[in-house]
Formats: sequence, C-alpha cells, structure tokens
Amino acid sequence: MDESEFDPLGFLPPERTQPAKLYLISPQEVGGAFPDRLKAALESGIAAAFQLRVKDVEEHELARLAGPLQRVCADANVAFIVNDSMALAKRLGADGVHLGQSDGDIREARALLGPSAQIGKTCHDSRHLAMEAGEAGADYVAFGAFYPTTTKPSNYRPAPSILSWWSAVFEIPCVAIGGITPDNAKPLVDAGADFIAVCQAVWGKDDPAAGVSAFESVLSA
Repeated sequence: MDESEFDPLGFLPPERTQPAKLYLISPQEVGGAFPDRLKAALESGIAAAFQLRVKDVEEHELARLAGPLQRVCADANVAFIVNDSMALAKRLGADGVHLGQSDGDIREARALLGPSAQIGKTCHDSRHLAMEAGEAGADYVAFGAFYPTTTKPSNYRPAPSILSWWSAVFEIPCVAIGGITPDNAKPLVDAGADFIAVCQAVWGKDDPAAGVSAFESVLSA
C-alpha cells in the first residue's frame, strides 16, 4: 500500500486490534420519545459514547432532559458526555465533557471534573491544536468536519491522513466527525480513527437501531 494514501509524511496508522466504535451525538430535540430511541440505538453495543449537544436551552431545563438519557447510557455502559459546558457536566456528574476551541481550558475542566472525567477537544484540521490538547491532558481529540454536514456546518476539511499521523504518533484516541455515514466512513476507519462521531446518520432514521447497525461492517473493516 502506498504510504501517501494515508499521510504525505509517510505515517501509516497502527494495525487495528479492535473495531472502531461509534460516538453518538444527540439531535437538538431530546425530549419526548427520544430516551427510548437512544436505548434502541445503544442495544447493539456498537456505540461507546453519547454526547448531549443541545443548543439554546437553559441549564436547568437541559439538566431535566438529561436525566433519562444519562440513565439509559449508564444502563448500557456507554459514556455520557456533555458538550461545551463544564458546569453542566459537573452538575450532572457526567462521564465527561467535550470542549470546542472556544469552550474552555482542558486543565480547568480537569480541575473541576476530576481525574476520571473524559475530556475531549475539537481540533478541526490542526495538528498543532491536537498536540496542544494532548499536552494539556485531553483524553481524546476530535478532527473534522471530514464531509459536509448540516448538524454543525464547518469550513474545516481535514484529509483522512491527519488520523493516520495522530494514531501513529500518539496513544490518545482520535475521533472523526462531520457528515459521516455508513457509505463514507471506511476511509476514516482505515486511516486510524478510534471513534466515528455520527448524528443524522442515526437520528435521521425512523429506526435508530438500524442506523447504528449499518455502521457495524465498516467499523470492523
């Protein structure tokens, strides 16, 4: 295999010893029947994490909505991650927090949430930002958007090679995010992504369990 298929500097991803996992990101609407949809999506065991990403909802109301979802995740042994808000993650006793580039400092989050919290950082298409996140103690770094997405539009378009570079050089897991579907996930898995973050590819389906299962053969490739 030509190394340049993965990275212009010659980095090939380490040989995969286990399948990649799904990292589910919530839709905007998480009330009503959504806890049951989440439970169905997690039953297969393919997903390892669920991120609560709901915008423009007051913290008290979001905490109320989060309760049932957090219990579903706990029952399925899936990490419950809060997007952006360290304060909400602390309030809920969440498993961790995911921070965008403008959402706070990793060291501050660690001090607030403790040594066992899973702290992730958005790094867009930047190797520099990813290395900074790793040095600050991030538990994972997220690259993307790899494909066009309506969930969180982004002008960043990293090549899959950034996943190969990261996984070859660093032990901290990496997450691929942005417009990922069962049809376009394989290059990211092949390049070394430890987690594939998805939203619409699952929640846009009438049957979210089927949406998750559609990724199974790609993740183990």
